[in-house]
Amino acid sequence: MPEQHNQTSDVESRSVRLQLARRCRVITEARWFALTVFAVILLNAALLGLETYSGLVEEWYRWIRLTEHGCLAVFTVEILLRLGAHADRPRDFVKDPWNLFDLAVVLCAFLPVVRENTTVLRLLRLARVLRTARFLPQLRIVLAAVARSLPGTLSFLLVGALLLYVYAMVGWVFFGRHDPEHYGSIGRAVLTLFLLMTLDGIGEAVHAGLEISRWSLVYYASYVLLASFVLVNVLIGVVITSLDEAREMEKEEAVQEGPHPDAQPEDRRQVLARITAARQALDDLERDLIS
Repeated sequence: MPEQHNQTSDVESRSVRLQLARRCRVITEARWFALTVFAVILLNAALLGLETYSGLVEEWYRWIRLTEHGCLAVFTVEILLRLGAHADRPRDFVKDPWNLFDLAVVLCAFLPVVRENTTVLRLLRLARVLRTARFLPQLRIVLAAVARSLPGTLSFLLVGALLLYVYAMVGWVFFGRHDPEHYGSIGRAVLTLFLLMTLDGIGEAVHAGLEISRWSLVYYASYVLLASFVLVNVLIGVVITSLDEAREMEKEEAVQEGPHPDAQPEDRRQVLARITAARQALDDLERDLIS
């Protein structure tokens, strides 16, 4: 009897979670919900910009603070609804990095240490602006591509640093005595070459180098070819490859999650109705087995 009672309570608890998840999912998947949260995020960003004007802050301080607290309340309700939508499958909530990011941003706003530190609180409010990526698929793809390109970018930075060091040492050897302002030390030489990587002022540098030695033309030509063309094109190639991989990942996630968000509303309602009916049938079958 105790085991049967425990099984019955487990079934009832599961049924409650399913109903809670179903109701919250109807709200979180609604278009008006996404548009509302997106508008509040933009409003929060606008408030951050207004706070840079001291005159407006002094005049509208009360209303600005009231609006800020309203935005925080909306974000809190949003994350609670998203948690409720995953009541039947909490692991899926944790698997989504955007859910963890949203949860961290909202929870930190209630920590006593954060609320008392104005600088940290403003940085935290600034982080809320990044939440727009959740509602803009193309921006989310770009951010994912940037994250995936980090390993390749680190390799690019190492190669670039090695190239800068070698050319800086060569520049110090040839131009250090005649042009100490730009090549007087390894630090000055690296800074000069780093600025020349954008090709800004390369003409003046070449003319100044020709007054010292004709070999400076070979020096600057080879540096521009390697630093400004080869390395930059390699970096662009890494980013483009990561962008394609991020798009493929987005498509795979969309297929795994079910119907595409742009699918017809009637089709989505039919699919949701079938899923709900299947879950209800499983619950009824489990009750019959227990009884």
